[in-house]
Amino acid sequence: MRLVSNPEVYRFIVDEPGVRLDKYVAEKCPQLSRTRAQRLISEGYIMVNESPAKASLKLDAGDGVTITIPPVAPSPLLPEAIPFNIIYEDNDLLVIDKPAGLIVHPAPGHPSHTLVNAILSHFPHLADIGDSLRPGIVHRLDKDTSGVMLVAKNSVAQANLAEQFRARSVVKAYLVLVKGHLTPESGIIEAPIGRDPRNRKRMAVVTNGREARTEYHVAKYIGNYTLLEIKPETGRTHQIRVHLSAIGYPVVGDPMYGVKSPHLSRQFMHASRLGFNLPSNGEYVEFTSELPPDLEQALKDIS
Repeated sequence: MRLVSNPEVYRFIVDEPGVRLDKYVAEKCPQLSRTRAQRLISEGYIMVNESPAKASLKLDAGDGVTITIPPVAPSPLLPEAIPFNIIYEDNDLLVIDKPAGLIVHPAPGHPSHTLVNAILSHFPHLADIGDSLRPGIVHRLDKDTSGVMLVAKNSVAQANLAEQFRARSVVKAYLVLVKGHLTPESGIIEAPIGRDPRNRKRMAVVTNGREARTEYHVAKYIGNYTLLEIKPETGRTHQIRVHLSAIGYPVVGDPMYGVKSPHLSRQFMHASRLGFNLPSNGEYVEFTSELPPDLEQALKDIS
C-alpha cells in the first residue's frame, strides 16, 4: 500500500497571453494529463490570481497560477501472480502481449484477478502511477481480446502516452474474423456510437452518439468468412464490434454483437500491431503480436 504524502504545490506567472488554463497546467506539470488537469481545476485545486477558474479560461500575461496536486489515495489493489508476456520494456513503459480472458483493470463486479493485479506483482511501484484502480493504464482491450497493449511506468510517460492516444497519433491494428464475404476489400465505417437505448449494457450506432471511424482492409477470404485488418481511428467502447455488426458482418465468436461459432469460445479479435512515439526521445516504434493458438486453430477449422 502506498503512503499518502503531502500535496505538491507549484506557482507560475504567465508570460504569454491566450493559452487555455487546462492546456497551460498540463504543459507546466507534464506528470498531469490534460484530463486530470481539468479534473483538478473543476475540484478547485488550481487557482488563477488566488481565485477558482474554469478549464477554458484564456490566461493573460502576468496572471498568477497556483497548481496544487493532492496526494493520491492509498491503492486498494493487491499484486497477483497471473502470468503475462512482456514484449518490450524501458524506463517509461511496458508493451504487453495480453492474453484473452483477462480484464485490464478492476471494475464493479471484478475487483481482482485483472491485468493490473498481475503487473503489480512484477512492478509494485506502479501502484503510485495515476488512478488508484488503473495505475499506468493508458488504453484498454476488451476482456476477450488478446494482443499488444501499452502500460506506463511513471506519471510523465503516462501523460505523454495518453496525449498521443487523445491526438489519435497511435497506430492500432487488429485482426478480426467476420461472418460473410465483405466487399469492397477496403473501406471506412463512419457512424456515431453511444449507449443502446434498449439495453444500457450494450453500445450501438445512435444518432446522438460520439463520432466513430473504423478503417478496414480484407486480409483473406476463407469460405463464407472474411479475415480483416482493422484500424480504429477513434477509440469508442466496443467500436469495432459495433461497427462491423451495424454493416451486417458480425464478429465471429462475439456473444454480444456477433455470431456464435463451434470453433471459438471467445470473439475473434486480436490486437496485432501497436505503433507510437517513445516518451523518452520521440522515436516512432511499432510492436506486433502473432495470432494466439486458439485463433490460429479456428482459421484451420473453417478452411
